[in-house]
Amino acid sequence: MTKISISVNGESKSAEVEDRTLLSHFLRENLGLTGTHIGCDTSQCGACLVHVDGLAVKSCTMFAVEADGTDVRTIEGMANADGSLSKIQAAFQEHHGLQCGFCTPGMVMSAAALLKENPDPSEEDIREYLEGNICRCTGYHNIVKAIQAAAAA
Repeated sequence: MTKISISVNGESKSAEVEDRTLLSHFLRENLGLTGTHIGCDTSQCGACLVHVDGLAVKSCTMFAVEADGTDVRTIEGMANADGSLSKIQAAFQEHHGLQCGFCTPGMVMSAAALLKENPDPSEEDIREYLEGNICRCTGYHNIVKAIQAAAAA
């Protein structure tokens, strides 16, 4: 067991974890942050995407001990300070950028990372950036529209 300390959504968290514990499992099982979804355990789907020190990371590819001392942001940390939806979350809702909702947390986190890098992405930029995220329901059309709307907001 290794003791780790991580800032998660602006709150300091400490715990003892097995060295083999994945960050995705730590977030879900130890911290109860179930918005980070586990879809494949092979880093193919992107449902587990979080931000670690501002970078988009598939949390199923990172051990919790590797996140020791970092700043982690999950989908639960995306809302505005008053609890209202962020512009990205609101755009996904308004433009029907979700269907079953399973991929949505990873898509929103990817969108936030993209818009941080490129505040005015083209449709091609968005589709290319989302290559690491799988949606089995929507065909991506409304997801792309939602990200374009968030960029314009």
